[in-house]
Amino acid sequence: MSNTKRKVRLSLSTSIFLGMGLGIACGIFFGEYCRFLNTIGSAFIGLLQMSILPYIVVSLIVGIGSLSWDKAKLLAAKGGMWLSLLWGIGFAVILTMPVAFPTLKTASFFSRSLLVVPEKLDVLELFIPSNPFRSMTDNVIPAVVLFSIAIGIALMGIKDKHVLTQPLTTLAEALTKVTKFVINLAPLGVFAISASAAGTLTLEELGRLQAYFITFIFAALLLTFWILPSIISAFTPFKYKDIMRISKEALVTGFATNSLFIILPILIHDSKQLFKEYDLKEENTSFITDIVVPISFNLPLLGRMLAMLFVLFAAWFYGDPINLAQYPVLIVMGILSFFGKAYIAVPFLMDIMHLPADIFELYHVTTLLNGRFATLLSAVHLLTLTFLITATICGILKVRWKKLLSSSVITVIVLIIGIAGIHSFLSRSLEGTYSKDQILASMQLLENPAPAIVHTTAPPPPKTPIPFPPTLESILERGTIRVGYIPDRLPFSYFNNAGDLVGLDMEMAHTLAKELNIRLELIPVNFENMAHMLRDGRVDVNMSGLPVNTTSLREATFTEPYMDVTLALLVPDFRRREFSTVQKIREIADLKIGITIRLDYFVEMFKIGLPNAELVEIQSPKDFLEDSNSDIDAFLTSAEAGAAWTLLYPDFQVVVPKPNIVILPMSYSLAQGNQSMLNFLDRWIELQKKDGTLKRLYDHWILGLTAVEIKPRWSVIRDVLHWVD
Repeated sequence: MSNTKRKVRLSLSTSIFLGMGLGIACGIFFGEYCRFLNTIGSAFIGLLQMSILPYIVVSLIVGIGSLSWDKAKLLAAKGGMWLSLLWGIGFAVILTMPVAFPTLKTASFFSRSLLVVPEKLDVLELFIPSNPFRSMTDNVIPAVVLFSIAIGIALMGIKDKHVLTQPLTTLAEALTKVTKFVINLAPLGVFAISASAAGTLTLEELGRLQAYFITFIFAALLLTFWILPSIISAFTPFKYKDIMRISKEALVTGFATNSLFIILPILIHDSKQLFKEYDLKEENTSFITDIVVPISFNLPLLGRMLAMLFVLFAAWFYGDPINLAQYPVLIVMGILSFFGKAYIAVPFLMDIMHLPADIFELYHVTTLLNGRFATLLSAVHLLTLTFLITATICGILKVRWKKLLSSSVITVIVLIIGIAGIHSFLSRSLEGTYSKDQILASMQLLENPAPAIVHTTAPPPPKTPIPFPPTLESILERGTIRVGYIPDRLPFSYFNNAGDLVGLDMEMAHTLAKELNIRLELIPVNFENMAHMLRDGRVDVNMSGLPVNTTSLREATFTEPYMDVTLALLVPDFRRREFSTVQKIREIADLKIGITIRLDYFVEMFKIGLPNAELVEIQSPKDFLEDSNSDIDAFLTSAEAGAAWTLLYPDFQVVVPKPNIVILPMSYSLAQGNQSMLNFLDRWIELQKKDGTLKRLYDHWILGLTAVEIKPRWSVIRDVLHWVD
């Protein structure tokens, strides 16, 4: 027996799969202790992106510049025609996939992103590379692509272009080697990404992510194994079975390695082989194939562009699906951006569509599986372009109408059945996942409450009016401070599902009572009687999310503002786009807007800004939210309060009309002339700001950052072995 030890070397694809498996296992075992590995994963992604944009520039310049004018014109005419057709088919499938996403109830606490006015798309800056180096630095892909194409076309007419193209070819090879070196680190990078994701992703995130996995794989398989091969067989002499047989090796290799680049020679060889089997002008077909495959490799292939589905998924994930009017921009930007890698194109498109960037981290996880199906699709797309362009130039193109019609009918049937099946499955699997209404309804005060009496009805007016409003001294002597509250003033004052009166201002009222070391008496008020109750002494101070305006200043004294809110509208979710801008709102006929108090301030403001609006006074937002037959179109509120209401009523959405954002200060009200109490409360509010109390309450009640106890992600080390707390 030989003592020689044989070294076993795992293939890169096997190592990547192993890294992914170990990463998932590590994440499940250690849970959130794997969070730090996200830094390593981000570093790996950054290294992958390092050479992509330079490679785009170099490969496009060399690929186009190496052509003669005649070849370029011929390939551009024929190739452009077929490429446009295949893009159109691909977009039809991609943009149809969101139909499979079920309608989910979704809402969130207030986010400052509601107040951001989207920047107008600067088309000139996006497309015109006035400063190519800045375009490269800022990853403005369309401008970089246009610059590279322009240089490539210019090179075609230069006699000694090889002086530039040869070094650039060498540079392209060097960039490819850099990419290959980084890819060798893929097992480590994939391990880090998988471990971090498996250890930190919530079950809700994983549940919704399946919608992207399923629709992506379905679209990729449909295009790869049916639509594109059927197009080839409908326009060329090749049979479906021969197309799939000849491409089997390339597809298997591409799927295993997740690399389209390394199977280019196989694709070229397979294309020539099929033409040879059919005895179709081998010399001409061989020459054209040698040109078409390398150049087409640099174009946005369907496998790469299928990642656009993630942008559509992200919009659905956040409850704001992309509408048909946005599709033209998405298509044009998608074509241009996918000249580069998806790692650059996807976040670029998400910025264009004004989607949060946080979810892009999930995209890295999905590529571990979806990337292989994307490689399959890109390979077949290359083959399809090669066969169609070559057949057109060589004169062997022939439309088989019967085959084309039958394939189209089958495609439509499969697409409808597939989307319907996916929609049904996702609807069942994601049903009942919404729980944010319970989060808001079960929120409790952050701190221990002061001794308090909560009244649910207002006491009657005193028989003898008080001569002077209560001072701080008289309140301390009484031993009780009477605070007025509005029962349905989410998230400032409301009753939770346990029957407790909670909210940001109720928390402030308890804090005030505890710091004064007196009891708290909470008395219900409304906008009509609150000033009267201050004057007759039934209430010492109103603390319930009260906006300050000119009208209210005439009836009561207000403290210095403790926070600002933004004027907004609460609208049915399906009508949110109608209210997105002031201009769109002005176009709504017979517009009725509900308000809880008809102040002259709001009436005059609406007469100026929205002369077509009729203000309708209602008792509570519930009158609008729960009346399906109401003729009121929207309810006037603040974005902060409106967001809280959408948690309870997720079929509605809060909208801040752009671009005229109106800010309202929030204060506490006192009886006119109560200067001593006013001075005290002003200083007290300043202290609450300085010591961080107000920020802590804002984060809890307005932003919802601590609304739910954040429990560590389930893990073996904590929940099974109990090695850590």
